[in-house]
Amino acid sequence: MPVDRRTLLRTDDLLLADVLCGGAPRGWTPVRPATVFGLVMVRRGLVRGRVQGVEQVLDPASVYVERLGGEQQFAHPCGDDVYTEIVLSEPRVAALLGGDPAVPEGLVFTTPELALSHRLLLARARTGADAFELSERTVAVAARILAQLAPSRVASGLPRAAKARRRLVDDARAALGTGTPQSLASLALAVGCSPHHLSRVFRTETGTTLTRYRNRLRLARALDRLAEGERDLARLAHDLGFSDQSHLTHTLRHATGHPPGRLRALLRDPR
Repeated sequence: MPVDRRTLLRTDDLLLADVLCGGAPRGWTPVRPATVFGLVMVRRGLVRGRVQGVEQVLDPASVYVERLGGEQQFAHPCGDDVYTEIVLSEPRVAALLGGDPAVPEGLVFTTPELALSHRLLLARARTGADAFELSERTVAVAARILAQLAPSRVASGLPRAAKARRRLVDDARAALGTGTPQSLASLALAVGCSPHHLSRVFRTETGTTLTRYRNRLRLARALDRLAEGERDLARLAHDLGFSDQSHLTHTLRHATGHPPGRLRALLRDPR
């Protein structure tokens, strides 16, 4: 069966892909063991699955939880299907489930909030969001899905004391404040917390996401450099961790209403 797979994000322990299954054959695919842990969110079409011999229907209002090693086969009664796939490494699954990578059995159904988060994730991937933002959004979607299967395990590990939460946020802000470009996973490792818990606590304590806070810091540094007369925008983008010059320009224009050149002129001579 022809499969068109477009990778939107790939890190050491996280994959996000947009998949089109076209020209689906009649009947069931051969039985094969799952080679990864994955979350499959059908966006268009209908898929019938047999997992360990048990049949289930996969549609746009449900999420298929692909468990590593599970015997599975599929049928596509409506023809072509489009779905989003999130693949997590075993350590990342364990981090989301309280240290244990074993995923409970069960079928997950989408909620309006989950459906919106899923589509916003895809929209940001298609409009050029960087790996840090996509990682934060992808982990948040995965955590929402797994919380339906094991809410207490997903919630475990969150700092309970207000003092501990503030310290975690301060440590993350200090790490971001160094100006050194880093991934969400490395930031979480530096502060001793899973990416999901860090993102959740940070948003609760500050009222904003890690991605937006990081962009505020980068915006402040960009404005200072422009005020000093910086003209090499490619170098400025690289130094501040933007994916390229156009990403820097888009971020500045969106935040301030002005492109870099106009900002440089305004900051050099406010008159």
